[in-house]
Amino acid sequence: MQFADLDLDKKILNAIDKAGYKTPTSIQQLAIPEAMAGRDILASAPTGTGKTAAFLLPSIQYLLDFPRRDPGFARVLIMTPTRELAYQIHEQCVLFAANTHLKIGVVTGGINYGSHKDIFEKNNDILIATPGRLMDYMKTEEFHAENVEILILDEADRMLDMGFRSEMMKICDEATNRRQCFLFSATLEGDSVERFADTILNDPALLEAESSRKEQGKILQWVHLADSRNHKLDLLEAILKAEDMSKAIVFVKTREKLEELVGLLVARDIKTAWLRGEMPQDKRMAAMANFQSGRANILVATDVAARGIDVTDISHVINYDMPRTADIYVHRIGRTGRAGKKGVAISLVEAHDVGILKKIERYTEQNLKRRNIKGLEAQHKEAKPPAKKKKDPVKIKAKKKLKKKAKK
Repeated sequence: MQFADLDLDKKILNAIDKAGYKTPTSIQQLAIPEAMAGRDILASAPTGTGKTAAFLLPSIQYLLDFPRRDPGFARVLIMTPTRELAYQIHEQCVLFAANTHLKIGVVTGGINYGSHKDIFEKNNDILIATPGRLMDYMKTEEFHAENVEILILDEADRMLDMGFRSEMMKICDEATNRRQCFLFSATLEGDSVERFADTILNDPALLEAESSRKEQGKILQWVHLADSRNHKLDLLEAILKAEDMSKAIVFVKTREKLEELVGLLVARDIKTAWLRGEMPQDKRMAAMANFQSGRANILVATDVAARGIDVTDISHVINYDMPRTADIYVHRIGRTGRAGKKGVAISLVEAHDVGILKKIERYTEQNLKRRNIKGLEAQHKEAKPPAKKKKDPVKIKAKKKLKKKAKK
């Protein structure tokens, strides 16, 4: 299938061709026809498989097919969990709509409120926004959602995980005149996404796209065992200074750990950019610009700050701190091996990390190889995972008695 087979306007096709996209990905082939047929969509697709274009292209086509009659607020509203992702979607939207008259705006936190004044005072066709800041404008009645005809929730699972359910519901309730709603999620597993989708979608097309071999790339994953904090830092330095390391994201758990690690790397003459939560937008954008341009080829980040990062040429993802859950591990390593390229994911594991390591191996259904760096081999054997606590039979009986009393 070619993009020309999807009944897209020539203005859009010319923009796609100029951007260098040749054939639609699997999620685009599934989603675009359903969207252009007027259906609601509930879709999941792995990261790096072109899902942004899957909802942008039919939305732009809709606005061309049904031109605006009266001035007003956005007709297409795209909600997304993070500022970085909002700006990346905005960048792609401007690219695909380059040959049209459409006005595109982006509204996120971290920016002075006055900076968004023009977006709300002038005609706006497509608005990309983070839910928290958009709710602020709705409360002050600077933005109204009744003009929204297509509502798109990108990375809905992440927005729910981040506690934005009430904001998302409020915006959905305000967009009473919408004709279509698209909900895109990295996974459709779990009750939270399903319950939310049941509430807001009307007979949706259920789409689950597996990435093709061309889209998938390959992520090599392995583990280095670390005896101590200093040993782990030595391992990280060796990895970052290796010849095959061109661009890396190093993940840590907390802002405090991030500040500590950046200082330690600087002391070892390793230049880094860094991202953490609650960081001023100008500094976030400067850090990402340095990382994307290659002025700094290492980005140290917390999980919250890294959501939405879409950089195609990341060669390595390094788990300096292991994630709290197995699904976060999958999201982390998905930053490499994008658009068919190869990538490497390395985890530095201390004794106290073995429990989460085993959970990750069960979740991903694979055993991660243990590797050594010459001269930096671990001196201690791999620790055993903590034993599962046996349930106390006395407590179990007590709970059963309480349940019986409650029924009576």
